Amino acid sequence: MGNTVSCCVSPESSPKLPSRQPAERLEEIQTSTEVSDDNTVPYLQHISDREVSPGPLSKKYSSCSTIFIDDSTVSQPNLKSTIKCVTLAIYYHIKNRDSDKSLDIFDEKLHPLSREPVPDDYSHVDPEHKLIYRFVRTLFSAAQLTAECAIVTLVYLERLLTYAELDICPANWKRIVLGAILLASKVWDDQAVWNVDYCQILKDITVEDMNEMERQFLELLQFNINVPASVYAKYYFDLRQLADDNNLSFPLEPLNNQRAQKLEAISRLCEDKYKDLSRSAMRRSCSADNLIGIRRSNAVLS
Repeated sequence: MGNTVSCCVSPESSPKLPSRQPAERLEEIQTSTEVSDDNTVPYLQHISDREVSPGPLSKKYSSCSTIFIDDSTVSQPNLKSTIKCVTLAIYYHIKNRDSDKSLDIFDEKLHPLSREPVPDDYSHVDPEHKLIYRFVRTLFSAAQLTAECAIVTLVYLERLLTYAELDICPANWKRIVLGAILLASKVWDDQAVWNVDYCQILKDITVEDMNEMERQFLELLQFNINVPASVYAKYYFDLRQLADDNNLSFPLEPLNNQRAQKLEAISRLCEDKYKDLSRSAMRRSCSADNLIGIRRSNAVLS
């Protein structure tokens, strides 16, 4: 058959090779097998060597062999990621405020949380996101609060800003966040943290100060501490969108057999629950679609 040219040859080679004598071909083969020290010999690069590596991927993607999922769900959010998103929302509230409307009960200068002197410029320097996250993370770790409590904390905080027409600013953000966490932990968690327990976490604050702040917080909320499931779900998905917009991705882990069995068990439980609800609904009422399969006896005409 005719001469063929590989895709790995140098571009200068021509696909049309002239016919040569057998002696010339044998001499060429012998010289080509010898190792040459001349650097001018063209290097025959393999096609796989020409492929450029795309570099490390910034985001994990599922494939046929591996499925990546995150542990954060509406009912069981990831604690660390949820706190990051909640504190990021607080950071943007402080950064994008229009004014510095506040109340004395939330002023850190009048009601300090520690014995350390408050800086003179405490009301003018906006806190960084890391500082807010460290403050909230410390409270949640010490009080052993859940991720759901963090979402409810943000609900109460934004509800306070709306009802009382306040602004969260550098002078009051710590006490407002503390009051929201205090209230959310009592409403949401079954085993609530008492005010005296927060005094052990923040050792320089008194129980009387915590009680007064909680009382005024409730009055400013007009005692509206109800958080419907729809509001909770909206905040959860809004926080996930905020995380995507700021490159705060939730941790992804490969799906293994144990997690797959757990997801399957949860799916079966939910499926059985909805089947029972549909059956009970069928007993109470019957639609026109369900009347099609009902047999009726033929009328007897006399």
